[in-house]
Amino acid sequence: MSTKHPANSPTPTQVRSNDGWRVLLSRSTTVTLAIAWLVSIGVLTVGRDLVAHPPSVAVAVGVFLIVLAAIMVAAFGVVHQAEELAHKLGEPFGTLILTLTVVIIEVVLISAVMLGPSGSTTIARDSVFAVMMIIINGVMGVSLLLGGMKHGPQRYNMEGASVYVAMIAVLSLCTLVLPNFTVSTSNGSLVPAQAIAVSVLAAALYGFFIYLQTGKSRALFKQPSHAQAIFGSVTTANIPEPRSDSRATAVVGVGVGRGELVRRTLLLVGTVLPIVLLSHDLGILVDAGIAATGAPVALGGVIIAIIVFTPEAITAVRASLANEGQRTLNLGLGAFVSTVGLTIPAVLIIGLMTGQEVILGESNANMVLIAVTLATSIITYFSPRTTALHGAVHLVLFGMFTVLLFAP
Repeated sequence: MSTKHPANSPTPTQVRSNDGWRVLLSRSTTVTLAIAWLVSIGVLTVGRDLVAHPPSVAVAVGVFLIVLAAIMVAAFGVVHQAEELAHKLGEPFGTLILTLTVVIIEVVLISAVMLGPSGSTTIARDSVFAVMMIIINGVMGVSLLLGGMKHGPQRYNMEGASVYVAMIAVLSLCTLVLPNFTVSTSNGSLVPAQAIAVSVLAAALYGFFIYLQTGKSRALFKQPSHAQAIFGSVTTANIPEPRSDSRATAVVGVGVGRGELVRRTLLLVGTVLPIVLLSHDLGILVDAGIAATGAPVALGGVIIAIIVFTPEAITAVRASLANEGQRTLNLGLGAFVSTVGLTIPAVLIIGLMTGQEVILGESNANMVLIAVTLATSIITYFSPRTTALHGAVHLVLFGMFTVLLFAP
């Protein structure tokens, strides 16, 4: 017996679709989209002249704060939507979505400044170095300090941490230090052949890292049990396959409907687009502000680093306060690995395609900070447990970065 529907009544498929949108468009998501898009439309229409030719310093500062706030709100929304989509898809696609989403935002903001009116040749270098100091020393320092003071020494997977440190050492030294010592250039840039080689090698290494992290070696990046951390090497062989989490993720990833995936993807794209639309105006305002105030040029990279990684930084600190040492490492150290492994190759390729020079070599003082950060990270993460004192040491290095940033 067939069921007839009135001519004007919605079909079951339409009802499910509408219900799906109601579930996805929560109050916080709706507010995020409204703020981001209203500011974007306003800046692209009425505010275009205010961005290019502000009548006063107060107006320029006001427009900058509005644009910055809208991008920050959208960035939090993007990370939230990416996490939801990652949870639905499961691994390895979940990790890839989160990583690629953050990298896309960073590349867009760096490109906007690099290809903007000032034609900044050092914005990629400044941004990546700022990410290193802010994430590895600042965020991880706060996380280890607060987590250590609340819970005492915190455990994590030493073998997974050693992989992170190795990736950080190779990628940061080859991209931020080595360009200063190439015979082809003298200003810290790379010739086209070198830029292509660095891009391919860095991206290939990061791709292999993701392949292992989400595949056979994924146990190296999971929180070890108390007994495993004390009595045995925490390897893939002696960690039992997780039952509840992995199966739940697999079921969610397989059982999610195509319609829901499409809606979540559209929502993610709709949250990213305001950042893309506002990035050019943010680049103009940052350049104008640095020129007007005489602030250090590297401040532009710091602003980009703060915009991109604030959501992950907050999550990392919360994880440490919850005594989830391994999750803190995955968020913090993984964020910088993705920055160097994907952002630098993308920026180098954009520079080659547009003819824009990209200077990567750091100053002598910053190279010393990189070396000390790597040495301190080796000592910190090659210890069985992290302590509050480890966090304090990293915060001192972050303080030195801040001092050198504003030093005359």
